[in-house]
Amino acid sequence: MNNAQSTKSLKTAAGRLGALLIAGCLSSVALAQASDPAAAPVTHADKKAARQQAKADKKAAVAQAKADKEKTEAQADADKANAEANLKDAKKQ
Repeated sequence: MNNAQSTKSLKTAAGRLGALLIAGCLSSVALAQASDPAAAPVTHADKKAARQQAKADKKAAVAQAKADKEKTEAQADADKANAEANLKDAKKQ
């Protein structure tokens, strides 16, 4: 087999492999869309669960904000105490 023939056979094999990969990807996407729960009709229970989840998310966000504020205030107090201690040390020297 000469070089031109081997290159041609590699190209056709690569083309076939590429086509198979594309076909496989497309079929898996189609299957995923067919089984997508978002495509199902929304029930009253789903709406209620979504509202409860939104409330829980909001409560969590408020709690996180409070915790962040307390942490910031504590850090500010610690920084202030450290600065005062450094000032006292500087005055002693």
